[in-house]
Amino acid sequence: MGSVLLFALGLLAQSLGFSWAVPEPEPSTLYLWRQAPAPGRVRRAWVIPPISVSENHKRLPYPLVQIKSDKQQLGSVIYSIQGPGVDEEPRNVFSIDKFTGRVYLNATLDREKTDRFRLRAFALDLGGSTLEEPTDLEIVVVDQNDNRPVFLQDVFRGHILEGAIPGTFVTRAEATDADDPETDNAALRFSILEQGSPEFFSIDEHTGEIRTVQVGLDREVVAVYNLTLQVADMSGDGLTATASAIISIDDINDNAPEFTKDEFFMEAAEAVSGVDVGRLEVEDRDLPGSPNWVARFTILEGDPDGQFKIYTDPKTNEGVLAVVKPLDYESCEQYELRVSVQNEAPLQAAAPRARRGQTRVSVWVQDTNEAPVFPENPLRTSIAEGAPPGTSVATFSARDPDTQQLQRISYSKDYDPEDWLQVDGATGRIQTQRVLSPASPFLKDGWYRAIILALDNAMPPSTATGTLSIEILEVNDHAPALASPPSGSLCSEPDQGPGLLLGATDEDLPPHGAPFHFQLNPRVPDLGRNWSLSQINVSHARLRLRHQVSEGLHRLSLLLQDSGEPPQQREQTLNVTVCRCGTDGTCLPGAAALRAGGMGVSLGALVIVLASTVVLLVLILLAALRTRFRRQPRDKSLLYGLQDDLRDNILNYDEQGGGEEDQDAYDISQLRHPVEPRATSRSLGRPPLRRDAPFSYGPQPHRALPTSPSDIANFISDGLETADSDPSVPPYDTALIYDYEGDGSVAGTLSSILSSLGDEDQDYDYLRDWGPRFARLADMYGHQ
Repeated sequence: MGSVLLFALGLLAQSLGFSWAVPEPEPSTLYLWRQAPAPGRVRRAWVIPPISVSENHKRLPYPLVQIKSDKQQLGSVIYSIQGPGVDEEPRNVFSIDKFTGRVYLNATLDREKTDRFRLRAFALDLGGSTLEEPTDLEIVVVDQNDNRPVFLQDVFRGHILEGAIPGTFVTRAEATDADDPETDNAALRFSILEQGSPEFFSIDEHTGEIRTVQVGLDREVVAVYNLTLQVADMSGDGLTATASAIISIDDINDNAPEFTKDEFFMEAAEAVSGVDVGRLEVEDRDLPGSPNWVARFTILEGDPDGQFKIYTDPKTNEGVLAVVKPLDYESCEQYELRVSVQNEAPLQAAAPRARRGQTRVSVWVQDTNEAPVFPENPLRTSIAEGAPPGTSVATFSARDPDTQQLQRISYSKDYDPEDWLQVDGATGRIQTQRVLSPASPFLKDGWYRAIILALDNAMPPSTATGTLSIEILEVNDHAPALASPPSGSLCSEPDQGPGLLLGATDEDLPPHGAPFHFQLNPRVPDLGRNWSLSQINVSHARLRLRHQVSEGLHRLSLLLQDSGEPPQQREQTLNVTVCRCGTDGTCLPGAAALRAGGMGVSLGALVIVLASTVVLLVLILLAALRTRFRRQPRDKSLLYGLQDDLRDNILNYDEQGGGEEDQDAYDISQLRHPVEPRATSRSLGRPPLRRDAPFSYGPQPHRALPTSPSDIANFISDGLETADSDPSVPPYDTALIYDYEGDGSVAGTLSSILSSLGDEDQDYDYLRDWGPRFARLADMYGHQ
């Protein structure tokens, strides 16, 4: 059985630092394949321990190992290797002498890229046949300290409150090393190279945590610390790297604010508010803009009425004194304020107290001309409705706050929409100058509003505005009256019907209206014996019969009284018709006349109505007769001298069309033969009707022919009206064409008008009396 010889160049390997353990070989040759003594074949294998080689080797090519098979003589075996570093990436790192089996390193190794290579070794005869089974050849790259440690950040940042105790964690520095972490090449140690004096911070050499080591951190002294950090491998003795640590000291409120002065002096104008008076300067060493720096001011004394306030300017941290209520020079000429200042955040207990935590502020008030003041504004008063002109309303006077200045006040109206009031300019006394209408649109819920002005005589003058609200008191000046018409009907039997319901109204407003009191007039004793009134509610009563009375109209005298002060009473007559009633309590039909006669219309009123009607009819008759007599002379002159009957000779020519309804010719038979019935052009069905004809049109009676020329005009007018009312023909005023001139006419022809013979013998001036249309003919054929 064959074997592979692993031949190590011992002396060379030791000189280059190889570490390589093998079974104790013979002096120069190691046989790894060897035939087993037992009969039968067994699987051959190469048993080669890992070969170690250092990275960054400079002497190349470098022999690593020699492999050998004992199945053939030297020179008759072909050796080869495959795998990463040979024929796979990274290529050509390793090579083998195919005849001797020596393996060489041909390139510099980097453990940080590849820490080991696994190759496959082959042994073939010269014919290319396999002599041995392929086996693995593992090459391990030994680490060297060729990488410096690296900080994860160039700058590490941390924050800590000022005044922190020792051992307080600030931040942590972190670093890495690319070398083998199992060796000292990656054993890192941290340190602080520089931090200034005094040394407030320390760093843990193993973890990189930075902590405080002593007290005394004060942001107002040093706000930021810059530390220089170092990390080294080989447990602090190897390669190094540096970084920075910036530690910011966070502020706490360990400094109280202080005023810059012990006393401030300011001036303020009187009678104004919402204005700034002055500024209070303060100092604070804490961080600007933080709650430890922002100042808050408090007025401790000198402002009992709350006329001042102090707010903080967010940019300068100054206190701004402002007037929030108007000052009065006459009441107080100077204010002495005591003011304190604190921070928005509470002060640390260990912080020293401020020397100027309080100050005095003197405010001098400047005297100005103030506007007059109405002591009572608005002023409310009342006056009875209907008050006559000159009635005193109120005295709306003002006082001048400027007591040290002698000034005169005058009064005037600014708003009086009804011009109802009169104001005394010197005293402010107000009185009415006319009666105010209760229906005025400026009365709102019984109140009238006016605006009065008070003006002083200073330079410049000041004006005050006062509102005068006047309540118009309701006066009981109207008596109640029956709400419905003062009439009704009752059944003659007292136990029949519901009775007569009476209601009352009053033009006065409460409390001068309801409840109303209904009473039968005590001055008429018979009323109380025959009738009764019972109150239903505050505004209604019911009238009933006590016993049966005669049927017919009864006039009852009632007394109606309201609840006003003093009460108003009205006597009113109620017309009641007593009638026979059926079982349902209503008057029987035979009693309708009696009920109608009792509707409250007196005999005198009936006589007046009838007389007026008769006079109106007489006037209409006289007007009609007058019109008739005026038309007859004109009609006679219109046709005077005509000997022929012209009714068949009035024709129309040149039709221009009459629209959709004008489909038939004008039926002149009404003029030609009025006594004969019209011949219909349709034998079947109903003739079409005009849409504008009255629906009540029917057969018209025959009309007699005129007996005299004076009746012809009326005959023509009536005929036209009849034709216009006929729904089967177009209106008479529609333009139509007529080609029928008639035959056998009993009237004479007008053809003489067209003849030139005898024109000089014709006199056409009489045509002017027929109207404007015939006047045109007179102009055409009359004397020129």
